[in-house]
Amino acid sequence: MNRTRRWLGLLALSVLAVGAVACGGDDSSSSAASTTAAGGSGSSTSAASGEKVTLRLGFFPNVTHATALVGVERGIFAEKLGPDVTLQTQSFNAGGAAIEALFADAIDATYVGPNPAINGFVKSGGDALRIVSGATSGGAFLVVRSNIAAPADLKGKKLATPQLGQTQDVALRAWLKGQGLEADTSGGGDVSILPQENAQTLDAFKAGNIDGAWVPEPWATRLVQEGGAKVLVKEADLWPNGQYVTTHLVVSKKFLDKHPDTVKRLIEGQVAANEFVNTNAADAQKAANDQIEKITQKRLSDAVVAAAWKNLTFTNDPIASSLKKSADDAVSLGLLEQPDLTGIYDLTLLNQVLEAQGQPDVSGL
Repeated sequence: MNRTRRWLGLLALSVLAVGAVACGGDDSSSSAASTTAAGGSGSSTSAASGEKVTLRLGFFPNVTHATALVGVERGIFAEKLGPDVTLQTQSFNAGGAAIEALFADAIDATYVGPNPAINGFVKSGGDALRIVSGATSGGAFLVVRSNIAAPADLKGKKLATPQLGQTQDVALRAWLKGQGLEADTSGGGDVSILPQENAQTLDAFKAGNIDGAWVPEPWATRLVQEGGAKVLVKEADLWPNGQYVTTHLVVSKKFLDKHPDTVKRLIEGQVAANEFVNTNAADAQKAANDQIEKITQKRLSDAVVAAAWKNLTFTNDPIASSLKKSADDAVSLGLLEQPDLTGIYDLTLLNQVLEAQGQPDVSGL
Protein backbone atom coordinates (compact mmCIF):
# COMPACT_ATOMS: atom_id res chain seq x y z
CA MET A 1 0.00 0.00 0.00
CA ASN A 2 2.81 2.42 0.88
CA ARG A 3 4.48 1.66 -2.44
CA THR A 4 1.21 2.33 -4.30
CA ARG A 5 0.63 5.61 -2.49
CA ARG A 6 4.21 6.70 -3.11
CA TRP A 7 3.78 5.94 -6.82
CA LEU A 8 0.51 7.90 -6.98
CA GLY A 9 2.18 10.83 -5.27
CA LEU A 10 4.96 10.81 -7.86
CA LEU A 11 2.38 10.45 -10.63
CA ALA A 12 0.60 13.55 -9.36
CA LEU A 13 3.90 15.41 -9.34
CA SER A 14 4.62 14.37 -12.91
CA VAL A 15 1.22 15.50 -14.07
CA LEU A 16 1.66 18.78 -12.25
CA ALA A 17 5.00 19.37 -13.93
CA VAL A 18 3.87 18.83 -17.50
CA GLY A 19 0.25 19.98 -17.42
CA ALA A 20 -0.85 23.11 -19.19
CA VAL A 21 -2.82 24.78 -16.42
CA ALA A 22 -2.80 24.70 -12.66
CA CYS A 23 -4.85 26.41 -10.03
CA GLY A 24 -6.11 29.61 -11.59
CA GLY A 25 -4.14 29.15 -14.78
CA ASP A 26 -5.06 31.02 -17.93
CA ASP A 27 -5.28 29.62 -21.44
CA SER A 28 -2.09 31.28 -22.59
CA SER A 29 1.26 29.55 -22.93
CA SER A 30 4.02 30.33 -20.44
CA SER A 31 5.82 33.56 -21.17
CA ALA A 32 8.51 35.64 -19.55
CA ALA A 33 9.19 39.32 -19.16
CA SER A 34 12.00 41.19 -17.43
CA THR A 35 11.98 44.51 -15.67
CA THR A 36 14.68 46.36 -13.77
CA ALA A 37 13.75 47.50 -10.28
CA ALA A 38 14.15 51.20 -9.65
CA GLY A 39 13.84 53.33 -6.53
CA GLY A 40 13.27 51.60 -3.20
CA SER A 41 13.33 51.96 0.54
CA GLY A 42 14.63 50.11 3.54
CA SER A 43 18.00 48.49 4.10
CA SER A 44 19.61 45.51 2.45
CA THR A 45 22.97 43.85 2.91
CA SER A 46 23.19 43.48 -0.87
CA ALA A 47 22.32 47.13 -1.45
CA ALA A 48 24.68 48.33 1.27
CA SER A 49 27.57 46.38 -0.18
CA GLY A 50 26.78 47.47 -3.71
CA GLU A 51 26.27 43.85 -4.77
CA LYS A 52 23.92 43.51 -7.71
CA VAL A 53 21.24 40.85 -7.22
CA THR A 54 18.82 39.39 -9.75
CA LEU A 55 15.52 38.12 -8.40
CA ARG A 56 13.53 35.88 -10.76
CA LEU A 57 9.86 35.82 -9.75
CA GLY A 58 7.09 33.59 -11.08
CA PHE A 59 3.32 34.05 -10.98
CA PHE A 60 0.18 33.22 -12.97
CA PRO A 61 -1.77 35.61 -15.25
CA ASN A 62 -4.85 35.11 -13.09
CA VAL A 63 -6.85 37.15 -10.57
CA THR A 64 -6.00 34.75 -7.74
CA HIS A 65 -2.44 36.05 -8.24
CA ALA A 66 -3.58 39.67 -8.14
CA THR A 67 -0.99 40.56 -5.49
CA ALA A 68 1.80 39.69 -7.91
CA LEU A 69 0.06 41.19 -10.94
CA VAL A 70 -0.50 44.50 -9.15
CA GLY A 71 2.92 44.46 -7.52
CA VAL A 72 4.57 44.18 -10.94
CA GLU A 73 2.22 46.41 -12.91
CA ARG A 74 2.25 49.27 -10.39
CA GLY A 75 6.00 49.03 -9.80
CA ILE A 76 5.51 48.24 -6.13
CA PHE A 77 7.95 45.34 -6.11
CA ALA A 78 10.52 47.33 -8.06
CA GLU A 79 10.29 50.23 -5.61
CA LYS A 80 10.71 48.02 -2.56
CA LEU A 81 13.52 45.94 -4.03
CA GLY A 82 15.60 49.02 -4.77
CA PRO A 83 18.12 49.97 -7.46
CA ASP A 84 20.58 47.16 -6.81
CA VAL A 85 18.05 44.40 -7.47
CA THR A 86 16.99 43.45 -10.98
CA LEU A 87 13.51 41.93 -10.99
CA GLN A 88 12.84 39.39 -13.74
CA THR A 89 9.32 38.02 -13.98
CA GLN A 90 8.05 34.86 -15.59
CA SER A 91 4.47 33.71 -15.96
CA PHE A 92 3.34 30.12 -15.54
CA ASN A 93 0.08 28.33 -16.15
CA ALA A 94 0.87 25.34 -13.95
CA GLY A 95 1.82 25.12 -10.29
CA GLY A 96 3.90 22.06 -11.00
CA ALA A 97 5.72 23.85 -13.81
CA ALA A 98 6.55 26.73 -11.48
CA ILE A 99 7.90 24.35 -8.84
CA GLU A 100 9.93 22.46 -11.42
CA ALA A 101 11.41 25.80 -12.54
CA LEU A 102 12.35 26.44 -8.91
CA PHE A 103 13.98 23.01 -8.75
CA ALA A 104 15.90 23.75 -11.96
CA ASP A 105 17.18 27.08 -10.58
CA ALA A 106 15.31 28.89 -13.37
CA ILE A 107 13.44 31.09 -10.86
CA ASP A 108 14.10 32.13 -7.26
CA ALA A 109 10.57 32.66 -5.98
CA THR A 110 7.03 32.11 -7.17
CA TYR A 111 3.41 32.64 -6.28
CA VAL A 112 1.73 29.24 -6.27
CA GLY A 113 -1.10 27.26 -4.71
CA PRO A 114 -0.80 25.05 -1.61
CA ASN A 115 -0.66 21.59 -3.15
CA PRO A 116 2.19 22.29 -5.60
CA ALA A 117 4.13 23.79 -2.69
CA ILE A 118 3.46 20.71 -0.57
CA ASN A 119 4.47 18.38 -3.40
CA GLY A 120 7.64 20.36 -4.08
CA PHE A 121 8.62 20.40 -0.43
CA VAL A 122 8.05 16.67 -0.06
CA LYS A 123 9.74 15.75 -3.34
CA SER A 124 12.87 17.68 -2.32
CA GLY A 125 12.99 16.25 1.17
CA GLY A 126 12.28 19.71 2.53
CA ASP A 127 15.34 21.28 0.91
CA ALA A 128 13.92 23.16 -2.08
CA LEU A 129 11.58 25.85 -0.82
CA ARG A 130 10.02 27.80 2.01
CA ILE A 131 6.63 29.50 2.19
CA VAL A 132 7.41 33.06 3.27
CA SER A 133 4.03 34.79 2.99
CA GLY A 134 0.39 34.35 2.17
CA ALA A 135 -1.24 36.25 -0.68
CA THR A 136 -4.82 35.18 -1.43
CA SER A 137 -7.64 33.24 0.21
CA GLY A 138 -10.85 31.95 -1.32
CA GLY A 139 -12.23 32.07 -4.84
CA ALA A 140 -12.88 28.40 -5.67
CA PHE A 141 -16.27 26.88 -6.49
CA LEU A 142 -17.99 23.79 -7.79
CA VAL A 143 -20.19 25.09 -10.59
CA VAL A 144 -22.64 22.80 -12.36
CA ARG A 145 -25.52 22.64 -14.79
CA SER A 146 -28.80 24.13 -13.62
CA ASN A 147 -30.51 20.71 -13.33
CA ILE A 148 -28.05 19.53 -10.67
CA ALA A 149 -29.50 20.44 -7.28
CA ALA A 150 -27.75 18.14 -4.79
CA PRO A 151 -24.61 15.99 -4.44
CA ALA A 152 -26.61 12.86 -5.28
CA ASP A 153 -27.38 14.35 -8.69
CA LEU A 154 -23.68 14.18 -9.56
CA LYS A 155 -23.64 10.39 -9.81
CA GLY A 156 -22.77 9.43 -13.37
CA LYS A 157 -21.76 12.99 -14.23
CA LYS A 158 -18.48 14.38 -15.60
CA LEU A 159 -16.67 17.14 -13.72
CA ALA A 160 -13.46 18.97 -14.56
CA THR A 161 -10.58 20.21 -12.42
CA PRO A 162 -7.48 22.15 -13.52
CA GLN A 163 -5.02 19.27 -12.95
CA LEU A 164 -4.69 15.91 -11.26
CA GLY A 165 -3.38 16.33 -7.73
CA GLN A 166 -3.50 20.13 -7.68
CA THR A 167 -5.39 22.27 -5.22
CA GLN A 168 -8.90 22.27 -6.69
CA ASP A 169 -8.58 18.64 -7.81
CA VAL A 170 -7.84 17.52 -4.26
CA ALA A 171 -10.63 19.71 -2.91
CA LEU A 172 -13.20 18.18 -5.27
CA ARG A 173 -12.12 14.59 -4.62
CA ALA A 174 -12.17 15.12 -0.85
CA TRP A 175 -15.62 16.74 -1.00
CA LEU A 176 -17.03 13.94 -3.17
CA LYS A 177 -15.63 11.36 -0.76
CA GLY A 178 -17.40 13.16 2.08
CA GLN A 179 -20.64 12.87 0.12
CA GLY A 180 -20.18 9.12 -0.32
CA LEU A 181 -19.22 9.41 -3.99
CA GLU A 182 -16.13 7.73 -5.40
CA ALA A 183 -13.86 9.10 -8.14
CA ASP A 184 -10.63 7.42 -9.18
CA THR A 185 -7.57 8.96 -10.81
CA SER A 186 -8.33 7.47 -14.22
CA GLY A 187 -11.74 9.13 -14.63
CA GLY A 188 -13.83 6.25 -13.28
CA GLY A 189 -16.06 5.84 -10.26
CA ASP A 190 -19.41 7.36 -9.34
CA VAL A 191 -18.27 10.71 -10.71
CA SER A 192 -15.84 11.04 -13.60
CA ILE A 193 -13.19 13.70 -12.96
CA LEU A 194 -11.46 15.01 -16.07
CA PRO A 195 -8.41 17.18 -15.35
CA GLN A 196 -8.02 19.75 -18.13
CA GLU A 197 -6.93 23.32 -18.68
CA ASN A 198 -9.46 25.91 -17.55
CA ALA A 199 -10.09 27.42 -20.98
CA GLN A 200 -10.86 23.93 -22.28
CA THR A 201 -13.23 23.44 -19.34
CA LEU A 202 -15.22 26.53 -20.31
CA ASP A 203 -15.49 25.34 -23.91
CA ALA A 204 -16.35 21.79 -22.85
CA PHE A 205 -19.10 23.03 -20.54
CA LYS A 206 -20.60 25.21 -23.27
CA ALA A 207 -20.51 22.24 -25.64
CA GLY A 208 -22.26 19.98 -23.14
CA ASN A 209 -19.29 17.62 -22.78
CA ILE A 210 -18.97 18.08 -19.00
CA ASP A 211 -21.52 18.76 -16.31
CA GLY A 212 -19.51 21.05 -14.07
CA ALA A 213 -16.12 21.91 -12.65
CA TRP A 214 -14.33 22.75 -9.41
CA VAL A 215 -12.29 25.76 -10.49
CA PRO A 216 -10.79 28.98 -9.11
CA GLU A 217 -11.66 32.49 -10.13
CA PRO A 218 -12.12 33.93 -12.67
CA TRP A 219 -13.13 30.62 -14.26
CA ALA A 220 -16.01 29.99 -11.88
CA THR A 221 -17.43 33.41 -12.70
CA ARG A 222 -16.85 32.88 -16.42
CA LEU A 223 -18.66 29.53 -16.31
CA VAL A 224 -21.59 31.25 -14.62
CA GLN A 225 -21.65 34.37 -16.79
CA GLU A 226 -20.71 32.82 -20.12
CA GLY A 227 -21.81 29.21 -19.74
CA GLY A 228 -24.99 29.49 -17.70
CA ALA A 229 -23.63 27.40 -14.81
CA LYS A 230 -24.72 27.76 -11.20
CA VAL A 231 -22.78 27.44 -7.97
CA LEU A 232 -23.33 24.17 -6.12
CA VAL A 233 -20.47 24.51 -3.61
CA LYS A 234 -18.65 27.63 -2.47
CA GLU A 235 -15.41 26.26 -1.06
CA ALA A 236 -15.19 29.02 1.53
CA ASP A 237 -18.27 27.52 3.18
CA LEU A 238 -16.25 24.39 3.94
CA TRP A 239 -13.52 26.17 5.94
CA PRO A 240 -13.45 27.82 9.39
CA ASN A 241 -14.29 31.51 8.99
CA GLY A 242 -14.33 30.92 5.23
CA GLN A 243 -10.53 31.22 5.10
CA TYR A 244 -8.21 28.89 3.19
CA VAL A 245 -5.02 29.46 1.25
CA THR A 246 -5.38 29.84 -2.51
CA THR A 247 -2.08 31.52 -3.32
CA HIS A 248 1.06 32.05 -1.28
CA LEU A 249 4.63 33.17 -1.92
CA VAL A 250 7.37 30.54 -1.89
CA VAL A 251 11.10 31.18 -2.18
CA SER A 252 13.98 28.87 -3.03
CA LYS A 253 15.71 27.95 0.20
CA LYS A 254 19.06 28.48 -1.49
CA PHE A 255 18.11 32.03 -2.49
CA LEU A 256 16.63 32.74 0.93
CA ASP A 257 19.82 31.61 2.66
CA LYS A 258 22.03 33.64 0.34
CA HIS A 259 19.93 36.81 0.00
CA PRO A 260 17.67 37.17 3.07
CA ASP A 261 17.58 40.97 2.79
CA THR A 262 16.44 40.77 -0.82
CA VAL A 263 13.70 38.35 0.20
CA LYS A 264 12.70 40.73 2.98
CA ARG A 265 12.39 43.52 0.44
CA LEU A 266 10.26 41.28 -1.77
CA ILE A 267 8.01 40.59 1.21
CA GLU A 268 7.79 44.34 1.84
CA GLY A 269 6.57 44.57 -1.74
CA GLN A 270 4.11 41.73 -1.14
CA VAL A 271 2.65 43.49 1.90
CA ALA A 272 2.52 46.84 0.11
CA ALA A 273 0.86 45.30 -2.94
CA ASN A 274 -1.82 43.68 -0.79
CA GLU A 275 -2.35 47.01 0.95
CA PHE A 276 -2.94 48.64 -2.43
CA VAL A 277 -5.22 45.82 -3.55
CA ASN A 278 -7.32 46.09 -0.40
CA THR A 279 -7.63 49.89 -0.39
CA ASN A 280 -7.88 50.69 -4.11
CA ALA A 281 -10.11 47.99 -5.56
CA ALA A 282 -10.94 49.67 -8.87
CA ASP A 283 -7.34 50.68 -9.62
CA ALA A 284 -6.07 47.28 -8.50
CA GLN A 285 -8.51 45.46 -10.77
CA LYS A 286 -7.40 47.57 -13.72
CA ALA A 287 -3.72 47.00 -12.91
CA ALA A 288 -4.23 43.24 -12.59
CA ASN A 289 -6.11 43.10 -15.88
CA ASP A 290 -3.49 45.26 -17.59
CA GLN A 291 -0.79 42.80 -16.53
CA ILE A 292 -2.90 39.82 -17.62
CA GLU A 293 -3.33 41.42 -21.02
CA LYS A 294 0.41 42.05 -21.36
CA ILE A 295 1.15 38.40 -20.65
CA THR A 296 -1.67 36.66 -22.51
CA GLN A 297 -2.57 39.24 -25.18
CA LYS A 298 -6.14 38.87 -23.90
CA ARG A 299 -8.08 41.03 -21.51
CA LEU A 300 -10.77 39.77 -19.16
CA SER A 301 -14.04 41.66 -19.18
CA ASP A 302 -14.37 44.22 -16.42
CA ALA A 303 -17.55 42.46 -15.27
CA VAL A 304 -15.71 39.15 -14.81
CA VAL A 305 -12.85 40.75 -12.88
CA ALA A 306 -15.19 42.72 -10.62
CA ALA A 307 -17.37 39.69 -9.85
CA ALA A 308 -14.40 37.40 -9.24
CA TRP A 309 -12.70 40.01 -7.03
CA LYS A 310 -15.57 39.89 -4.56
CA ASN A 311 -14.90 36.21 -3.92
CA LEU A 312 -11.25 36.71 -2.99
CA THR A 313 -9.57 37.84 0.22
CA PHE A 314 -6.07 39.26 -0.14
CA THR A 315 -4.14 38.46 3.01
CA ASN A 316 -0.51 38.10 4.04
CA ASP A 317 -1.48 35.31 6.42
CA PRO A 318 -0.65 31.98 4.71
CA ILE A 319 -3.46 30.29 6.70
CA ALA A 320 -1.23 27.35 7.58
CA SER A 321 -4.03 25.24 9.05
CA SER A 322 -5.68 24.99 5.64
CA LEU A 323 -2.45 23.83 4.01
CA LYS A 324 -2.20 21.04 6.57
CA LYS A 325 -5.79 20.03 5.80
CA SER A 326 -5.06 20.01 2.05
CA ALA A 327 -2.10 17.72 2.66
CA ASP A 328 -4.21 15.42 4.85
CA ASP A 329 -6.88 15.27 2.13
CA ALA A 330 -4.29 14.33 -0.50
CA VAL A 331 -3.05 11.56 1.79
CA SER A 332 -6.54 10.22 2.42
CA LEU A 333 -7.14 10.13 -1.34
CA GLY A 334 -3.97 8.15 -1.97
CA LEU A 335 -2.38 11.01 -3.92
CA LEU A 336 0.37 11.66 -1.40
CA GLU A 337 2.24 9.62 1.20
CA GLN A 338 1.98 11.10 4.70
CA PRO A 339 4.33 14.10 4.55
CA ASP A 340 6.48 15.70 7.19
CA LEU A 341 5.84 19.41 6.63
CA THR A 342 8.09 20.59 9.44
CA GLY A 343 9.98 23.61 8.19
CA ILE A 344 7.84 24.33 5.13
CA TYR A 345 7.12 27.80 6.55
CA ASP A 346 9.69 30.47 7.30
CA LEU A 347 7.67 33.51 8.33
CA THR A 348 10.43 35.28 10.23
CA LEU A 349 10.93 38.02 7.63
CA LEU A 350 7.20 38.48 7.07
CA ASN A 351 6.62 38.97 10.79
CA GLN A 352 9.47 41.50 10.92
CA VAL A 353 7.80 43.46 8.14
CA LEU A 354 4.38 43.22 9.77
CA GLU A 355 5.74 44.24 13.19
CA ALA A 356 7.42 47.29 11.68
CA GLN A 357 3.99 48.33 10.38
CA GLY A 358 2.21 47.65 13.64
CA GLN A 359 0.39 44.61 12.26
CA PRO A 360 -0.05 41.34 14.15
CA ASP A 361 2.23 38.35 13.59
CA VAL A 362 1.10 35.34 11.60
CA SER A 363 2.02 31.73 12.33
CA GLY A 364 2.96 28.60 10.42
CA LEU A 365 2.44 24.98 11.38
